[in-house]
Amino acid sequence: MQPKAISVDNESASVKYFIMKAVPKLQMIAQRLNLSESTISRALNDYSDISKETKKLVWNVANEMGYQPNIFARRLAIGKSETIAYLLPFDKPESSNPFVNELIAGMSSELSKNGWDLNILSPSSEEEEIEMFKKISGNRHISGLVFSRTLVNDPRLEILNKLKIPFITHGRSISSEQTAWIDVDNEGAFFEVTEHLYNLGHRLIAHIGGPLKFNFSVQRLEGWKKGMDHFSLQMPDGYHQVSELSFEGGISSMNSLLALKQPPTAVCCVSDVVAIGAMHSLRRQNMTPGADVSIIGYDGLEIGKYVEPPLTTITQPRKEAGNQIARRIIQLIETGQEPREIQDLLDATILRRGTDNPPTADKQENE
Repeated sequence: MQPKAISVDNESASVKYFIMKAVPKLQMIAQRLNLSESTISRALNDYSDISKETKKLVWNVANEMGYQPNIFARRLAIGKSETIAYLLPFDKPESSNPFVNELIAGMSSELSKNGWDLNILSPSSEEEEIEMFKKISGNRHISGLVFSRTLVNDPRLEILNKLKIPFITHGRSISSEQTAWIDVDNEGAFFEVTEHLYNLGHRLIAHIGGPLKFNFSVQRLEGWKKGMDHFSLQMPDGYHQVSELSFEGGISSMNSLLALKQPPTAVCCVSDVVAIGAMHSLRRQNMTPGADVSIIGYDGLEIGKYVEPPLTTITQPRKEAGNQIARRIIQLIETGQEPREIQDLLDATILRRGTDNPPTADKQENE
């Protein structure tokens, strides 16, 4: 239908305006198909009492007519917000963390494809975190929750279950048997990196780990220990350093390792950020990362390519994990599937760059 010009005369004034082509409404689709508006609405909103054939017919005609559903009206009609919240860890500012940013990007992209939204929540304390949970439980603005950095024994799991909030965690806890999670095989990854360093000729292999309240820190520590035990390597006092998840933490921990009577020839680090801090410590003492001491990080962040030499790392899925988390939380909400049936363990792999090399001849002799 062409735009129709209408002239309205008001004594000496003549006003012309255009009524543009109307956006199709449910009524128009209903008239076209000789169905009720209620049937059209239920077909477009994927109600189970409408046959697949009818849904397909309705959507074909709706698309042909240029129908654009009102997402807010749809959400009101089906009684849910179609919004997922991601809870930023409050112990450190995470907005600048490349890993968290890529995880969020993956979730946002996948949710958007399915017509869902992502909200970012940033509590400043445990108390504020709990208050956020209560608010989510008390309204329908958020349908599900995602959080990472699970604790070894995480009380949030029980709280969210009691509040009946659908959730999935990026990471596990010892209390995660009945909850939905996606995690990486941290223990296996650190066993593998210890084996890799052993095969390069290293026997003095240290570990800079994260705070032991986090379950991933414990898993990575256990992987290193199992690798050292498997190859009958000594773990002298001081070879396991606990670091904050920061550049400064890596610097401080590497300083402590270098001050030992027998410093390590290789160090596996809990994160790329910590590893880059460790590299900085070496340079301060006129040592070359990868030559004097091999350094391996964890996460596979892009920043690792731009340090000198480029950081060897254990790379884990980031954006892909975000995609999968989004798919799984939608599945959890829409199907009512048991949370314990949604538990995915992803693999991490070693990405060799420039900081993992055999120990120098003089250091091999001293091992």
